[in-house]
Amino acid sequence: MSRPRRWGCRAPCRCASRAVRSRHGWRSGSSRARAAPVGVVVSRRILRAVPLPEATPQRFRDVRRLAEVDSTNRYLLDEARRGAATGLVVVADHQTAGRGRLGRTWEAPAGASLLMSVLLRPALGVVDRQLVVMAAAVAMAEAVETATGVRPELKWPNDLLVGNRKLGGILAEASGDAVVVGIGVNVAWPAVPPELDGIATACNLEGGRPATRDGVLGAFLERYGPRLDDLEATRREYRVRLATLGCRVRVERADGVVTGTARDVDPAGHLLVDVDGDGTEVVAAGDVVHLRRDDQRG
Repeated sequence: MSRPRRWGCRAPCRCASRAVRSRHGWRSGSSRARAAPVGVVVSRRILRAVPLPEATPQRFRDVRRLAEVDSTNRYLLDEARRGAATGLVVVADHQTAGRGRLGRTWEAPAGASLLMSVLLRPALGVVDRQLVVMAAAVAMAEAVETATGVRPELKWPNDLLVGNRKLGGILAEASGDAVVVGIGVNVAWPAVPPELDGIATACNLEGGRPATRDGVLGAFLERYGPRLDDLEATRREYRVRLATLGCRVRVERADGVVTGTARDVDPAGHLLVDVDGDGTEVVAAGDVVHLRRDDQRG
């Protein structure tokens, strides 16, 4: 069995192996130590149908809610191998082995975050598949703003931020002709743990209107279809919301570290970084740290 390919921004994740400076979840640790083995399912019992707005595109009306699952992405990758149709959506109240970039894992209090994945079978090339993920980031940012009044910005490639605090993120994986786009958004946390103060946040903690996970989900599904159908408009809105542009950044890649100023994104969604005294670097993948904006230099 081939290993799923990953790209783009990843779902909210716990970084490093300690609770201190964990970026985006309740606790931190290695997924190798905590995650359930591949193929081991904690629970995949479908609970009930999810109420959807009438404007939800027909292609996204097959929505399954699970009480608990190892990973919503893993669930849909398995369903894709069994022949599931494009547009299948799965939502979980709790994940036991949620995944993020670089082997990181994601944990949140049960029922506090929207944890979902969407199965697509786009007739697109690899470059265009990156835009499928970009469309998800824009659609979710718009959905959060519509449902709660909180206006998220984006951090390259597809994290959702409020200020410098992470609200959510995306992990996309592909297997064969299938693309699974996993999204995690913190909707209603009781509080931010002390070790995540200033690092993570939730819609309710940013003064947003009271909202449910289903409300954010419905708003997202209404917008994701139009964003997929008009990728040029999606690119434009992505740039408008991209807080990374104009920032001094440090990009940590497998082949080294790039430091410079993020100037733009190209049509494929790659980040263009002006490296100090050394031209422009095209960044297709990597961990980006915002250092400061150009207008904040002291």
